[in-house]
Amino acid sequence: MAGTFKFELVSPERILLSEDATEVIVPGSEGQFTVLPGHAPVIASLRPGVVLAKLATGTRRVFVRGGFA
Repeated sequence: MAGTFKFELVSPERILLSEDATEVIVPGSEGQFTVLPGHAPVIASLRPGVVLAKLATGTRRVFVRGGFA
């Protein structure tokens, strides 16, 4: 699908979500940021908050306690 990218949300136990996304909003430790198709590669630590993924099948919100993106 044009204008999308592969998004995977992974916990230590399993893959929680693996779908094509048009936009993902992430709670970074330095502030919230949005990832769009064609975004430059980035590594960031996450703070507790909600990851908002806009998918072809609808919008998903997932609470995270921390981690890396």
